[in-house]
Formats: sequence, C-alpha cells, structure tokens
Amino acid sequence: MGIIKKILIALILIIAVVLIAAAIMPKDYAVEREITINKPVDSVFSYVRSLKNQNEFSVWANLDPKMKSTYTGTDGAVGSISAWESEVKDVGVGEQEITKITEGKRIDFALRFKEPMNDTAVGFMSTESASGNQTKVKWGISGVMPYPMNIMLPMMKMDQMIGNDLQKGLENLKAKMEN
Repeated sequence: MGIIKKILIALILIIAVVLIAAAIMPKDYAVEREITINKPVDSVFSYVRSLKNQNEFSVWANLDPKMKSTYTGTDGAVGSISAWESEVKDVGVGEQEITKITEGKRIDFALRFKEPMNDTAVGFMSTESASGNQTKVKWGISGVMPYPMNIMLPMMKMDQMIGNDLQKGLENLKAKMEN
C-alpha cells in the first residue's frame, strides 16, 4: 500500500471520528447570571423591559460608540425590535425582539445575529423581589450549536465567554439603577 493511500485512510478515519463525536456531543448551551439591585422590583422591571435602556447597560452595545441602532414597534412591548449594525467584529449586525412579557416578572426575547455569523438564540431577563426593597435580576441566553460545529462547544467555553459579558452588563445595570 502506498504512502498516499495510507494518509488518505488516516484522514478519512480522523474525519469519521470527529463526525461521530459531534453526533453524540451536546448541541445546546445555556448561560445565566444574576445580581441583586437595591431598588424595588417594579422600577427595575420597567427599566429593563425597554430595549433602548438595555443598550445603556449591555456590554456589547457599549463596545462600539459608533454602532448604528434602530428601533421598531413600541419599545418595551411584545414585537418591539432593537437592531444594530457595527463594524466591530464582537458586535456585528443583528437584532433583538421581545417575544413575551410576564408583567413585572420576565421579558423573553429572540436574538438574530446576521454578521459576523448567521445564528439565532433566545434570551430572558427576569426580576424577583428580594428582601426589603431589593430586586434579584437574572439574565440568560441559550442557543443551539448546529452539527457538526457543536464539536467546538466545549472549547468555546460559552458559560465563561457569554457569562462574563452578562455579569458585567448586570453590574452596569446595578450601577445605573442605584445612582
């Protein structure tokens, strides 16, 4: 057997192992962070339900001061959309749409990324009364990494990568709300 044939067989085996591993690996990711804010739940909820306000504390929106933002629909209502365009790779092009509101408790949204890659995710922000006049705010994002790209999920460290930005955004929110 020639050397080229051996190399081709080895490459086929490596590709087969990667594809089989990707088939049995998880495809879903979910990242959540929370913070307690020294403000009553109604004032925190009414602030975070606004997509314009979310751009005030979001780490991603603040990465590019030249980012172009457009809003459609009634801000803070189901169906309202915040779209962004940026030449900064970590911001890119996409939009966020409010898909459901549980009054005073939770906002669900769809995230549609167009650049640098085409992808979708879902997210939420929830508020819950804590002791005294405090509010516990949770922010979460989840999605699906398609096969065979999901083979990279463990290496991407989504919890750390997205989680750090969510935590910083919540810290920004806390600072804004408490000042």
